[in-house]
Amino acid sequence: MEPLNLKESVTSKRLFFPKKKQDTITTPTSPKLKASVLMLSTFPPRECGIATYSKDLMDSVNRAFGDSCSIQICPLYDDKHPLEQSQRFPYSLNTDSVESYKKLSSKINLDDTIKLVMIQHEFGLYNGYSENFIEFLKSLGKPSVVAFHTVIPHPDPLLKKHVRAIASCVKSVTVMTKTSQSILTEAYGIAPSKIKVITHGTHLIRHKNKDKLKTKYDLDQKTVLSTFGLLGPGKSIETTLDALPELVKEFPKIVFLVLGKTHPTLAKHEGETYREFLVQKTKDLKIESHVKFVNEFLPLDTLLEYLQLTDIYLFTSKDPNQAVSGTFAYAMSCGCPIISTPIPHAKEFLSENKGLLFDFGDSQKLTLHLRTLLKDKHYRKNLGLNGLHASSANSWENSALAHGQLFQKLADSTELKYQKPELKLDHLHKMTTEIGLVQFAKLNQPDITSGYTLDDNARALIVICEYYKLTKNNSLIPALKKYFSFILNCQRHDGRFFNYVDENSTFTKQNDKVNLEDSNGRAIWALGQLLEIENLIPASYAYLFNRARECFEEYIPNAIHCNSPRAIAFMIKGIAVSRLAQSDSVYNFTLRKLGSKLTKMYHAESAYDWKWFEPYLTYGNSVLPEAMLEVYKLTKMEEYKVIAFESFNFLLKHLFRNEEFKVISNQTWFLRGDSLKECSLGGQQPIDVAYTILALKNFHKVFSNEGYEKKMELAFSWFMGNNHLKQIIYNPCTTGCFDGLELKNVNLNQGAESTVSYLLARMAFEN
Repeated sequence: MEPLNLKESVTSKRLFFPKKKQDTITTPTSPKLKASVLMLSTFPPRECGIATYSKDLMDSVNRAFGDSCSIQICPLYDDKHPLEQSQRFPYSLNTDSVESYKKLSSKINLDDTIKLVMIQHEFGLYNGYSENFIEFLKSLGKPSVVAFHTVIPHPDPLLKKHVRAIASCVKSVTVMTKTSQSILTEAYGIAPSKIKVITHGTHLIRHKNKDKLKTKYDLDQKTVLSTFGLLGPGKSIETTLDALPELVKEFPKIVFLVLGKTHPTLAKHEGETYREFLVQKTKDLKIESHVKFVNEFLPLDTLLEYLQLTDIYLFTSKDPNQAVSGTFAYAMSCGCPIISTPIPHAKEFLSENKGLLFDFGDSQKLTLHLRTLLKDKHYRKNLGLNGLHASSANSWENSALAHGQLFQKLADSTELKYQKPELKLDHLHKMTTEIGLVQFAKLNQPDITSGYTLDDNARALIVICEYYKLTKNNSLIPALKKYFSFILNCQRHDGRFFNYVDENSTFTKQNDKVNLEDSNGRAIWALGQLLEIENLIPASYAYLFNRARECFEEYIPNAIHCNSPRAIAFMIKGIAVSRLAQSDSVYNFTLRKLGSKLTKMYHAESAYDWKWFEPYLTYGNSVLPEAMLEVYKLTKMEEYKVIAFESFNFLLKHLFRNEEFKVISNQTWFLRGDSLKECSLGGQQPIDVAYTILALKNFHKVFSNEGYEKKMELAFSWFMGNNHLKQIIYNPCTTGCFDGLELKNVNLNQGAESTVSYLLARMAFEN
């Protein structure tokens, strides 16, 4: 496959991190928010883990649901921690003041925009077992939720009474681990039905090259151990220091990074005593050249880079009652192999070969675990990947979904509306080389060894054409030319197309073994989409469209010999959108002939209870009735309209069930006579969602009173987490789309097909 010159061709323990705005092509942002949930919590610029947690939660919920379910902050302060930037907050609470509690409850009760109150709870924030806090909860006239960040096992009678009193005043209690849930149920006697487990959120990240990051931070060739967080004795950093002398003799390239500044409260009362103790200890142990203290308030981007270059992450907290750790969660989301003390969070999330545990303060056991991982890179990598895949369900985006579902359940008149992200093509561009769009990805990194396909590059051309219609941005033309060039390179002497190209631009033997009709159909669809925008692009690019017509003409004699229903449907879509059938008898004849073929298939298989073209529903089903609609629009023959309408509504009954959208599984398909109740929930692919949305939009133009617009919204919400796992499929961090929704997990790879499918679906709402 040679490069083609088109012009010449004739054929909860965390820091606060400021976030950096991405430089991307975007569409207008969502409307201004109107609060419906008031959240009591510490909040930046105050420096503490719960403050950072609350900001992340607020941001994620507001992004997910806009003004249908948004969070407003009521910051907590006291006499020792005055409220900063008070002008930002219409609500606030001085937890040292009885009067402040009374004024706040009264103000909340009079505010009709507040539907629910959520309280982020740590005992120290509300003066321990404060009766003022209990009276405040009792006085609220709005439903409330308490999020317990700490759940202490084996409570004494006073603690038990206080926690039970809190629980009795609220509609629901949230905790971050199943262990905490069990303690509340068994030790405190709180009903399980009142407790909701919502795990600590983590940030989705753009995974970067580890070696390049080590170079950036002057850690070339080093084996990096790290830990981070606000520094204090509870971190027990000395546990790691005591393990290092023996290890650095065997592994001299070890560097241990201690990331983070001293906890502000500790620094205020004791200064840098603990850090100075640690520095002196490195000298006493003669390991100072192997330990680096980064005494900074690291921005989020910097922290995530440090974690990505980390070879082993260490969590050495000595507090057995620490239910959860944000630092621990961050490390998992960056794919770090983790060695941790057995706090509840670690025991739950590092099970099943996702990490290693050692007892509090046990430096000898830590040494053994470190030696094991330092010797076995493969084992180390697997631990990190296992943790990464497990942590994806805990992203802030998924935490927002879980909180939103809870808020909707508890607050009257709250109806969640899933927001549509800004349109961004970053990941599509990242997946594109000089040859074309790479087929697969490992997470968000292009897997060049997977090669390229006509399928993906044809769909990519459709995306670029649709985006050009929206933006008229000529900077898209190089990408348009690249994907078009790929299609041209795949065309053979008989007009047909090959599909599979390896990383060296060579056609593979797979082209001789696989039926390529569907791929050919997609190429024709893409060429049609290109011809549609001819009048929008500057005249200097006329050669592109002349070449597209040549390509079309060379293939078209093959079209009527095609037997794949989906290939036929793709070709119909391409001919229709190109407008060639309106003026050229050959294209008009071909479109009618293809429509007749689909009609014969429909009559051969359809019955009173099976209005379909085949004896099964498989993939890309929506293109079949949509193609019949296109034939009707051109010919005005009523039979095509009836078949389009009947078959599409038959399909929709199998996709939209009980106000939920579910894709036909590629693991089993759906055969005539199968039960919908027994359909597998795994194997749902983004491309089927996209085709459904495109068809719904097309049908709405003809049948405007059938509720197709509402179904478009419901189908798109599948990408945003409205699916059986309640997890996002679109990755707003990378702007890629995860490859599929399985029974119990999301496939985190972000390949070509899934990404272009999401973009096609998203753009359907823009014009």
